Amino acid sequence: MSTLKALTGLIVDSYRQGGGANHVAGLHLPSRARVAAIVSELEELIFPGFSSDDALTDETLELVTGARVARLLESLTAQVALDIVHERRGDAPLVADAGQLDPAVVRDARDFTVSLLQQVPELRAALNLDVEALLAGDPAVRSREEVILAYPGLRAILVHRVAHVFWKRGLRLLARMMSEGIHGATGIDIHPGATIGRSFYIDHGTGVVIGETTLIGDHVKIYQGVSLGALSVSKRLQGQRRHPTLEDHVTIYAGATILGGETVVGHHTVVGGNVWLVKSVPPYSVVEHGATIKVGSRSKPQGFDPAI
Repeated sequence: MSTLKALTGLIVDSYRQGGGANHVAGLHLPSRARVAAIVSELEELIFPGFSSDDALTDETLELVTGARVARLLESLTAQVALDIVHERRGDAPLVADAGQLDPAVVRDARDFTVSLLQQVPELRAALNLDVEALLAGDPAVRSREEVILAYPGLRAILVHRVAHVFWKRGLRLLARMMSEGIHGATGIDIHPGATIGRSFYIDHGTGVVIGETTLIGDHVKIYQGVSLGALSVSKRLQGQRRHPTLEDHVTIYAGATILGGETVVGHHTVVGGNVWLVKSVPPYSVVEHGATIKVGSRSKPQGFDPAI
């Protein structure tokens, strides 16, 4: 037996014994390369002209957009269909003879794709607020275009807002592939299950971790190295609230760690750098290193009523 044949047989036997091959004799899982290309198309659909060399004018904008929507209808439907088969494995047969998808699966995949594309104006509105938050909050920023082209925090938020739509519709594998793709590109790890409000701001961003069941309100700012995590990691906690809540107008400075599903950071609170926090904080507080909490030490806007 040749060395090549012996090595091939050894490796193939390991596939047969321990799994690990991508659906031999069946449909493949979604493709990393194709999902990455889809994310790029969606980025360009949301902010046209920023990540491609398309020459956009009033005359070409509709033509270019139409071509991009047509490509997404085809490519995204195909990848969504594969995820549907994966997510529903064990249900009624979803694959017909010769490895062809059941027509009902294809219809479901196309319906989701159309629904997602219908939400593009809504996603654009939310992301424009995120752009404005960065533009207003960072003195180093000189233009809206700079935020879109050069800020990793904005890219991570964009992909999260798209991936969150997939997650809510039960397309968990595609959502995770999208979030991990942008994690690798930016160093910002946002689980697609996390719920994030409007005007969200991540500055610098490297090392930010936002867990699956995190709830974040509006006008929240987060700096590099912040972790919004769980108090413990156990499979039995799957599906339960494990991550903290940040109410509106909260700022979390670099290196802070906030843990636990029962931990609520009250609105208009500032959490300082390198704080370790595992308990709730009232609104209008300042939390310093060592988790010293100065309750109500932040100034309140005129007309603030603590009973509201």
